[in-house]
Amino acid sequence: MTPLKIDGCVALVTGANRGIGEALVQALLQGGARKVYATARQPALLEPLVAQDPRVVPLALDVSRPEQAQAAAQQASDVTLLINNAGIAHYGVTLLDDAAPANLQEELDVNLFGILHMFRAFWRVIVRNQGAIANVLSGAALQHNAMLGTYSCTKAAALSMTIGMRTLLRERDILVSSVIVGGVDTRLAKDVPSFALKTPPSVVATAILAGIEQGEEDIDTDPGALATRARVARNPKKAERHHDIRLRGLPALD
Repeated sequence: MTPLKIDGCVALVTGANRGIGEALVQALLQGGARKVYATARQPALLEPLVAQDPRVVPLALDVSRPEQAQAAAQQASDVTLLINNAGIAHYGVTLLDDAAPANLQEELDVNLFGILHMFRAFWRVIVRNQGAIANVLSGAALQHNAMLGTYSCTKAAALSMTIGMRTLLRERDILVSSVIVGGVDTRLAKDVPSFALKTPPSVVATAILAGIEQGEEDIDTDPGALATRARVARNPKKAERHHDIRLRGLPALD
């Protein structure tokens, strides 16, 4: 697939008000992006980014709402790089917890259907502008983490969807990248134990943009992502048991 140059691109970043999304906006600006559409459910949260640089254009967007994705595509028809970053997680919720069904539905709406809505709204824009798409996923897409039980399911499904998107756009020479992220020091990971390695969002954002410029379909952004990829490749069954220790202390199964 043809790589995309960050310098001069027009990017749209979902979930841009904090964490990896905010870091991506900063990295895009530093890399010479011509314009960056920064999206969030509450546009007021984007005001610091807008005040920082006139190239930042705020957009109100709830990715779980297909009509809002369509409206964004009409307003941002010049986009050449779509980065689906918005995501939610519930740490400490296993598939046995009473909250699991509701949490799974909430996470599916954003982590999976959000990507689908954005893809369906923007694919013609990306093809017409000969652009690229990057979906920010997780090491949990490669290796189920029982303490992120529902989240892992949504990210594994999102990885499969990313492959499907890539298949559909391959003949049109459109790069579709799956971004694997390990532990990142963001609010999303605030409940993850301190012993877990947490990479600064700026490092992850830089790796994502570098991977896009190099035309990488699979972008591993940090040591945690690389370790997960290697562990799964080396011994899938052993990797499956990697998180067992974190389940100790939970109530015994009947």
